[in-house]
Amino acid sequence: MSTIRVDVVSAEASIFSGDAKFVALPGEAGELGILPGHIPLITRIKPGAVRIEKADGGEEFVFVAGGILEVQPNHITVLSDTAIRGHDLDEAKATEARRQAEEAVKNAASDIDLAKATSELAVMAAQIAALRKYRQKK
Repeated sequence: MSTIRVDVVSAEASIFSGDAKFVALPGEAGELGILPGHIPLITRIKPGAVRIEKADGGEEFVFVAGGILEVQPNHITVLSDTAIRGHDLDEAKATEARRQAEEAVKNAASDIDLAKATSELAVMAAQIAALRKYRQKK
């Protein structure tokens, strides 16, 4: 069985490091699926779920708020300002943050405020969607 090394790193900590059979994540142009031996690639990723099929048959799930993906034939690195393990996601907290972002969009005083609030709203919506996807898998 062929595997690939995977590291998911946030600004605060290493979130996951281990061997995997397959990794799926939200690329900028659509969903990416990566197997061992993949050609080298560097691309931006959108907010959403990183699904890692581990070498031992288990599955790891991480929410990322966007970032950078680097793929080498034997190593995947996911860099994100914010990355949260699936089991650490809090739906009530994410729902409240989404509500606040929606309010900020309504009350934006400038184009910069609107862009910032819209971006935060997209991240919170992606986090809630990722959480629901994670719960369905369990």
